Amino acid sequence: MKPIKVGLLGIGTVGFGTFNVLQRNQEEIKRRAGRGIEIVAVADLDTARATALTGGACRVVADANLIVCDPEIDIVIELIGGCGVAKDLVLKAIANGKHVVTANKALLATYGNEIFAQAHAQGVMVAFEAAVAGGIPIIKALREGLTANRIEWVAGIINGTTNFILSEMREKGLDFATALKQAQELGYAEVDPTFDIEGVDAAHKVTIMSSIAFGIPVQFAKAHVEGITKLQAIDIRYAEQLGYRIKLLGITKRALVNGVEGIELRVHPTLIPSKRLIANVEGAMNAVLVQGDAIGATLYYGKGAGAEPTASAVIADLVDITRLATADPEHRVPHLAFQPNAMTDIEILPMSEITTSYYLRVHVADQPGVLADLTRILADATISIDAMLQKEPAEGESQTDIIMLTHQTQEKNVETAIRKMEAMPTVMGSVIKIRLENLS
Repeated sequence: MKPIKVGLLGIGTVGFGTFNVLQRNQEEIKRRAGRGIEIVAVADLDTARATALTGGACRVVADANLIVCDPEIDIVIELIGGCGVAKDLVLKAIANGKHVVTANKALLATYGNEIFAQAHAQGVMVAFEAAVAGGIPIIKALREGLTANRIEWVAGIINGTTNFILSEMREKGLDFATALKQAQELGYAEVDPTFDIEGVDAAHKVTIMSSIAFGIPVQFAKAHVEGITKLQAIDIRYAEQLGYRIKLLGITKRALVNGVEGIELRVHPTLIPSKRLIANVEGAMNAVLVQGDAIGATLYYGKGAGAEPTASAVIADLVDITRLATADPEHRVPHLAFQPNAMTDIEILPMSEITTSYYLRVHVADQPGVLADLTRILADATISIDAMLQKEPAEGESQTDIIMLTHQTQEKNVETAIRKMEAMPTVMGSVIKIRLENLS
């Protein structure tokens, strides 16, 4: 059987990793796929560099349109990134009847509904395992391995940059700015790290997982996105004393509000009990925890970035498409796990309606009656306290911190209580609020 012919758009870090792994493990991959898979053309603006990297093993062009319109090419790998040129090329490849493999989470989180609809209409596949958590096969697990389950929730450490920064802050007591600089020096953070540290990258990924888990359209615009830039080292220390660690989590879960089902879709710093496995994921590693009604909790752990880990996921998609290329399009695994006509429009809940527990740090004047006033405000908002830590004032100081962990309550209740606390003359500055998930 003749080999599947592949065109590669972009031969940067992941593109070169994909080319290398495919060359190195060609025979093993052929045995698994049932036929050869060959990259026959590469598009990159720096043609000299691309030619040097590929060693003349394939055609190199500067214009990616030559690849997406080439009738000889069966699969297009899009590794350009972004939502401009990449979107146009992906849609053109689909229109020309080509299957697509992409690692572009921003593109899918923003335009996935359009792309998947076009692919379904053309009878081609769009595979995107590499778009979420690098080499961890979480997309395949959600789409196929857990297909018998009603997924209840998904929570993941899905950005290695922020996890590295938080690990350094906890282990070495660094402040955010110092930990970020260290991450940049070691190559874990970009020169402009905004997408990572502001939670946007994680939000793209959890948006995709939410769609697959619950059979809803991708709705990145409705995700709550909160990064780690305002996180203070003191709160990481207090959390540790209370038996918790702080991680940037992408969370999506089913929820009932007034008897109506909704979906929570959020990214933010989160306290997790230290005894949970996911709380002990350190450095630049990724992990995703999935709760299904039949299987319970399953944890997926590994490298979330890097040339060859991500290439592993890209090539797994190539193999899947090669195996299924001749299958009846109506009986392939759907792009978002559910058949297109069975997708639902369950509402994404506003943050005011989500229910979770909270860490509250209040900086107060050290005088009688302050704690009683704070607990009264919480009680009036129907919020009960699970644990509390009151620090002794430093010598010569007349102010101190009170830290409270609440039981589960709605976000709007906590916001009401915080406004009342901050209006107290004995409360100094803003109340620090960090959400808490037990993940049990």
